[in-house]
Amino acid sequence: MATIKDVARLAGVSTATVSYVLNNKTSAVSEETRQRVLETIEQLGYTRNVTARNLRASQSRLIGYGLPISGQTRPNTVLEHFAFHLAREASKAGYHVLTFTYPFDDPVPTHDELVRTARVDAFVLANTTTNDPRIAYLLNQGYPFACFGRANEAWEFNWVDTDGQSGVYHAVDYLLRLGHRRIAMVTWPEDSLTGNLRLAGYLEALATAGITPPSGYVVRAEYGEAVGELVFDQFEQFSPNEQPTAIVTVSDMTAISVIGEAERRGHVIGKTLSVIGFDDELLSQYLRPSLTTLRQPIETISAALISIVDRLLNAESGEIHQSLMQPELIIRESVSHPPLY
Repeated sequence: MATIKDVARLAGVSTATVSYVLNNKTSAVSEETRQRVLETIEQLGYTRNVTARNLRASQSRLIGYGLPISGQTRPNTVLEHFAFHLAREASKAGYHVLTFTYPFDDPVPTHDELVRTARVDAFVLANTTTNDPRIAYLLNQGYPFACFGRANEAWEFNWVDTDGQSGVYHAVDYLLRLGHRRIAMVTWPEDSLTGNLRLAGYLEALATAGITPPSGYVVRAEYGEAVGELVFDQFEQFSPNEQPTAIVTVSDMTAISVIGEAERRGHVIGKTLSVIGFDDELLSQYLRPSLTTLRQPIETISAALISIVDRLLNAESGEIHQSLMQPELIIRESVSHPPLY
């Protein structure tokens, strides 16, 4: 069965343009483009979801935002912060955010129900994965959405993301300028797109400085109380003069776990060991010592995503919007020159 992506590919347009033609948004596309899309639809025998076709006739003014349920029951405080600003920006634009939960390992049925019942006009997705099934489903349905995060590079869709690779690059470069050479990183498992991008920034910065880190300097782990123990069990396989003098972590919560275990093993943070987090959670500035970290521009990202969704729903533009926003390195007390510098 042909999908909206097949139509867009053969017609040489974006999926958003096909959606505009299907919804009779004539002001958004030229007549020539509209005719080409209609001819392609007929050629492929494409038939779209009936509910999706009727959605624009009666908008709910609701934007769906899902929260995953998995074995990790602790809420993601960064995404909670994002949800707050998303709701505030939506309200400014005349919308409201409908939050819902979905199984992390099977997200499509929940989203499909919201599409079929026309409960929401569009979705904002977060916590994206490399081949995110939510994105694949919504692209095939021609349903409006925008993402906080990236996925498959071959997929054409609207997203805004923090440039984690660039952020970590600058964090490592800061450590290098302080004199550190033995710099390690704690990141998420290999299936984490965000974790991999941040790891790439770490490796790029070291490569630029002519440094190849030992294989044991990169630790992959989900956040949890045992992360710090796992990290130092691995690092202590090195002799004392080979162990890292600085650690960059994929998140503030990971950094906090690392700091706790480091102190239990005799380190003085900011003196014998430097640690950098990522996210600038509220707690970070109140730690002692306070945590050096990378601050995501959550408010700006939220506003950009609502702007994209509003343009999609009002057929103002068929162009795909993709942008990276730079995090800010917040320098606090958890970083200093390496010991005996």
